[in-house]
Amino acid sequence: MFVFFVLLSVIFVFMDDNATCHQTLAVQDCLDCEGIQRLVWSARSPELNPIENVWNALGRQFAGRNYPPTNKNTLFRALTEEWDKLPEQLLDNVVQSMVRRVEC
Repeated sequence: MFVFFVLLSVIFVFMDDNATCHQTLAVQDCLDCEGIQRLVWSARSPELNPIENVWNALGRQFAGRNYPPTNKNTLFRALTEEWDKLPEQLLDNVVQSMVRRVEC
């Protein structure tokens, strides 16, 4: 994934959930080696991570489907369809909320 961003010369800040597995020396060395800036935040603070709101909205939409997926391919297709239906305003609001989330 990181190679993709580097090839596109995209500037970004990497955000993880600060789980202990993401704090290993191997992970830190990899991110440092690639010059990837990390967002520093409180340990185990999923409420700070805006993607949690998006997963919640996606889950609610997915649960409302009439026909549940029966295999991996239909699951992927169903999730992609529901993702495409998410309102752009929801995603914009979630991105804009990051300022408030990290102010403290």
